[in-house]
Amino acid sequence: MPFPLFLAFKYLKPKRSVTSVITCVSVLGVLLGVAAVIIVRAVMTGFGDLWERKILDFKPHISLVPYGNSQVIRDEDLLVKKLEAVPGVVAVTPEIDTRCLLQHDGRVSAPVILGVDSDRFSRAYRLGAPRAGTYDLDGDSIVLGVDLARQLGAWTGDEITVYSPKTLVDRDEIVLPVRWRVAGIFSSGQRDYDSGFAVASLPNVRDLMGLDRGGVFAIHLKCAEPAVPAAFDRVCEAVRGLSDNRLITWREADRELFNALAVEKNMTALLLMLITVVALFCVMNTLLVLTVQKTPEIGLLKALRFPKRRIMAVFMVHGLVQCTAGVALGLLAAWGVLANLQSLVEQLAHFGVEVFPKAVYGLDSIPYRLVAADVVWVVVIVYVFGLLASFIPAMLAACKDPVEALGK
Repeated sequence: MPFPLFLAFKYLKPKRSVTSVITCVSVLGVLLGVAAVIIVRAVMTGFGDLWERKILDFKPHISLVPYGNSQVIRDEDLLVKKLEAVPGVVAVTPEIDTRCLLQHDGRVSAPVILGVDSDRFSRAYRLGAPRAGTYDLDGDSIVLGVDLARQLGAWTGDEITVYSPKTLVDRDEIVLPVRWRVAGIFSSGQRDYDSGFAVASLPNVRDLMGLDRGGVFAIHLKCAEPAVPAAFDRVCEAVRGLSDNRLITWREADRELFNALAVEKNMTALLLMLITVVALFCVMNTLLVLTVQKTPEIGLLKALRFPKRRIMAVFMVHGLVQCTAGVALGLLAAWGVLANLQSLVEQLAHFGVEVFPKAVYGLDSIPYRLVAADVVWVVVIVYVFGLLASFIPAMLAACKDPVEALGK
């Protein structure tokens, strides 16, 4: 074993002294810093993945909307046939998306109503099994999100009153409200969708909007690989070549959300790294105390003409061993917390501590995904700052005068 490594491990042996206590505190600080950063990064990454998946399941991957002064896409049937032939497109849905006023038992809400063909609904919206009822849109039927149904106090079989937005737009024309029966309740697991959307048949919504000559407000597409940039871009280019309408992708429609998540993830990790930096200051303090305690031994090594680099290596190895112990224990702690994250949150809920309430985050459970690059990034940062924290005490030890050191 090299002499610097041997001496560093000798100094690490617990001796029931202040130095041993400070060493344990330093390792504990690195442990907490590493575990906190990794857990937060994993949860924030999981949030991004879950929101992306829910967005891709519910919202269209590509939308064709009217360009210029036109507000309606005509000849939608012909355009749908062309788009369905594009490789990579799995579903094409002509829709009328509009905000309407719903009323039931004195309660009022203003969700977005999606007017779709009954046979295209299940392919366009991957919602799983209904929470109640069915997704049958035939007749005067409507399907509500679970939170929207709770706001209205309605459930399957109830009738709700639907007011057309044309009542507010055309003051010279009065559009009477209609009554539709609640056929089913869906739950996407995302509060914004469950509380802000309802679904009805395309003919009914078309009549509600007064589109006597047909037409739709948009044509929505679902792609086989929306999360793969190369494949998705090829589909976008093919779709753009078939239509003069404006094309909006899911990345453009929800750019603000994903940018906010990325900024929040990076800023949170940066702030939590301060915990690790403070712990590494404890490592430096440990080495400073150690250099004072071992001053006679340092003087003896210098009198024996040990080079400065070997004396520096002793204290730098000492500091890196502390960092290594903290990193290893921090990784184990992060893995243990993430593996039992949901149960820990449920236990906290029993004590009245709501860590991730759905009313705030809009999610049923806490997602997480541990990325190897995040772990490597944290470990590298700890070792870089650990080397810097160890360098100053090591330099002070190597620069001690042997005569003064031996005299103490």
